[in-house]
Amino acid sequence: MSSFLWSVRPALLLCLCVCVLADTADTPLLEGWQDVWLFRFFLNILGYSTIVIPGYFLISYFNRINYLETGRGLCFPVIKACVFGSDSKTTLLDDASAAARNEAESTSSARQAFKLIFCAAGLQVSYLTWGVLQERVMTRSYGGSETEGGGERFRDSQFLVFMNRILALTVSGLCCVLFKQPRHGAPMYKYSFASLSNILSSWCQYEALKYISFPTQVLAKASKVIPVMLMGKLVSHKSYEYWEYFTAVLISVGVSMFLLSSSTNKHPSTVTTFSGVVILAGYIMFDSFTSNWQDNLFKYKMSSVQMMFGVNLFSCLFTVGSLLEQGAFFDSLAFMSRHSEFAFHAVLLSICSACGQLFIFYTISQFGAAVFTIIMTLRQAIAILLSCFIYGHAITFVGALGVAVVFLALFLRIYARSRMKKGSKRAAQPPVQKV
Repeated sequence: MSSFLWSVRPALLLCLCVCVLADTADTPLLEGWQDVWLFRFFLNILGYSTIVIPGYFLISYFNRINYLETGRGLCFPVIKACVFGSDSKTTLLDDASAAARNEAESTSSARQAFKLIFCAAGLQVSYLTWGVLQERVMTRSYGGSETEGGGERFRDSQFLVFMNRILALTVSGLCCVLFKQPRHGAPMYKYSFASLSNILSSWCQYEALKYISFPTQVLAKASKVIPVMLMGKLVSHKSYEYWEYFTAVLISVGVSMFLLSSSTNKHPSTVTTFSGVVILAGYIMFDSFTSNWQDNLFKYKMSSVQMMFGVNLFSCLFTVGSLLEQGAFFDSLAFMSRHSEFAFHAVLLSICSACGQLFIFYTISQFGAAVFTIIMTLRQAIAILLSCFIYGHAITFVGALGVAVVFLALFLRIYARSRMKKGSKRAAQPPVQKV
């Protein structure tokens, strides 16, 4: 079986290249083969590998020589934190964090509901604004007028990812300095896994708008609940109840019904192509891995801000290294200097991304990756609802039915979760002996 896979792999790669090149001719947002996503993707991977491969050999070397026992000198604390992590000793701060977690677990359902509403509202505001700006930057020109046309488009998705991550790194670093944090025990290199998948998922999200329409991208995001749960079983070895799978399917079906029944002629300049479908599949895969790997890292009892700092530290390192190697970093800065509107959009995009990441990490630490994905799935429906109310799009019967299915699934999930919590509390109570 393995020999068969190796024999057909060149043919599959050739078919992929042919389909990608065919899509290039049909996509008006591309100017040449340098803008083809497959070429840019492998170029980015090559840039990341110049950092990942030396890092892998360094970590293997320190483990092989047992550096934790034999290491000395000024670099010892840094290498220990990056490769081995800190000792898991209990401190006053750790005790306070543990007490806070126990208090959160035993808190009232009203307070839990308030925290869930707070997380959902923060995610909605941050990413609804971010989505509008994302579409503007990737599908519209700068420097030209709507009547005369002209202008130039910004094409480097990786630079937008870097802009998002550098501001998020600054915000999380300030939070770590200003506010008391739990004792950090995770080896720093473990953040690189979530960082790489996060970079690639963000890059796919930006790049996909060159090949597909915006409603198609929204539809793909709305149906990723089940991949996240499957990644949870593979990465975190989680087990889900049958009702969690059932409600996840209902939410995906309901949002899909609503989106498919809405108007899809939002961006006539983009078409759905084979390349767009492949990029969306990559986005779903990378994003599902990211949320579950982060969920797994929270076992080190770190704070959301520490998680944000660690992931964005590696994200900035990977992206700026790749941009400098490609010579695209200074080209993007020159584009910003030529177009002040793009500079404003890029900064606002970064602010929304930084705020959104804070809400992402907090939501995952409090409720898990599956609940986070459900909130983000609802965001798609809310975006379409806002478009209907603001721009006068009509809601069909199928669309209204889809919204009803989504909220029905959420009520079922909340009801099932509350019943399970009540059942576990009753089981934990010792039986009362009657005399």
